[in-house]
Amino acid sequence: MTFIFTDGEDEELKKRTGNVINTNCSAAHSRQALSCKMAVEYDKFIESGRKWFCHVDDDNYVNVQMLVKLLSSYPHTQDIYIGKPSLDRPIQATERISENKMHPVHFWFATGGAGFCISRGLALKMSPWASGGHFMNTAEKIRLPDDCTIGYIIESVLGVKLIRSNLFHSHLENLHQVPKTEIHKQVTLSYGMFENKRNSIHMKGAFSVEEDPSRFRSIHCLLYPDTPWCPVNVVY
Repeated sequence: MTFIFTDGEDEELKKRTGNVINTNCSAAHSRQALSCKMAVEYDKFIESGRKWFCHVDDDNYVNVQMLVKLLSSYPHTQDIYIGKPSLDRPIQATERISENKMHPVHFWFATGGAGFCISRGLALKMSPWASGGHFMNTAEKIRLPDDCTIGYIIESVLGVKLIRSNLFHSHLENLHQVPKTEIHKQVTLSYGMFENKRNSIHMKGAFSVEEDPSRFRSIHCLLYPDTPWCPVNVVY
């Protein structure tokens, strides 16, 4: 049920995972390139018939058990948009109504860096603004990237409020503050560099920081100690 969206052919990845989608989008980190990728993700989800669309970046660790537990408490047929904002206030944007007419809008959005989930019921309602290339047009209308455009469609256009969850984590927050005793309860975790300092989950683990700078391998072995490549008898 996991699909990997990439911008180029990767035969090794395809052999290992099976579900690799080449978006044929630019590999740049521009607004247009990000929106192109999200448009492909959205269309593939609608085609799939699945109940939930969850987007996570490639610097996320996903605790699948907790993700399933979280989503099982919500009906997929209703309007559910769940994630974590990266800002402490709604984002303000300008909506292009016509060539000469602009309209200010403000809305919350869940950062793609922490991951977010959308129910099928809500995703279907997004279709006029998101499907078949419309997503990129919508993104250009407000001149914001992919995760912001998702929030705009859901909150500003459809009037559905973001459900905030502190179980999603991005590299934009201080990951050292996630207690070791709470790691197993989180849905997503991340890592990154901030002011030349490593920002990752602070924990002893099965691997050294040099071997495992993201700490993802150590987190995985904490959650799933029976994994064949996890060292045995590790004290966390």
